[in-house]
Amino acid sequence: MYVFISAFTLTLVLGFLALKIFPRLGLLDRPHKYGLSRKPIPYYGGIVIFAAFAISILIFSDFDKHIFGLLFGGFLIMGVGFLDDLLDINPWVRLFVQFLAAFVIIFSGIGINSITNPIGGAIILDTYKLPFEINGTLYHFTILADIFTIVWVMLLTNTVNFLDGIDGLPSGVLAIAAFVLFLLSTRSGMHHMDQTQIALIAITLCAVCLGFLVFDFHPAKMLMGDTGSTFLGFTLAVLAIFSGGKVATTFLVLGVPILDAFWVIFRRISRKKSPMKGDLGHLHHRFISAGFSKRQTLLTIYLFCALFGLVAVFVNSSMKLLAVFGLLVVMVVLGSVVVYYGNRKKV
Repeated sequence: MYVFISAFTLTLVLGFLALKIFPRLGLLDRPHKYGLSRKPIPYYGGIVIFAAFAISILIFSDFDKHIFGLLFGGFLIMGVGFLDDLLDINPWVRLFVQFLAAFVIIFSGIGINSITNPIGGAIILDTYKLPFEINGTLYHFTILADIFTIVWVMLLTNTVNFLDGIDGLPSGVLAIAAFVLFLLSTRSGMHHMDQTQIALIAITLCAVCLGFLVFDFHPAKMLMGDTGSTFLGFTLAVLAIFSGGKVATTFLVLGVPILDAFWVIFRRISRKKSPMKGDLGHLHHRFISAGFSKRQTLLTIYLFCALFGLVAVFVNSSMKLLAVFGLLVVMVVLGSVVVYYGNRKKV
């Protein structure tokens, strides 16, 4: 409990300092860029998120190569997100840095060796290994496991970034996801290895997200930008594969945003547009065009993430497969409803 309170309080303190300091440094958003008429507000709130998380982890966790990999990889992601917010850098540069950050995770020893098969047994990912040597030290590139890790990290990093279309959406959803992983990590009799460190990281991430939500919830006093959203996505991705792996759980909690991201990318490519170029076609944008307020949209998406999170906590692996099918049905229904009402509103 003291870890949660400390991380939450630190985020609040750093957030209030940022509200005072960022305007003096010119770290403000550009509302005119998006056709908004309001005054600029502090931006780059991801700096607050990263600082609060890193300081909390360094204070309360035992520093080892895993923590180093998490924080160094997170720093790379936060740094390139900051540059993108500031300079609008090429999307391929962002992807390349995300790829490097995923490699940092692999070399720090964080990865996933198997995935639970919903119909029984496990899918082994560490069967095929390629040995290589660096400065006299022997390493192994575990082909399937490492490719899965890279794809998973980049997928969640960009999925959470796609969420950053409404004030408070990434921080609220990530707080729910981190708390679900914390609950799973603290359930007795479920794990074959110690989950103390993963529980600590999860509750710290939850506390930092809730602390920033104080500033981020609509109407926002400060925005996290790509600086924060990509860092949160990266951290959750690492958390999901750290210490045993909770990929299926994380997929269920973030199922709505992940499937929305896939749909948006498919739609952009089918229209011969860049999949990395933003538009107003995300599910949360369609909620608003259908007549929902921003707060109603936030709370609706929070609700679905929390419900699927509870399912992930209390059901076994075979039932999670049914939950995934249920998630697909929910997405089809949600998409159909908001498109229908959005089209009616235009008529």
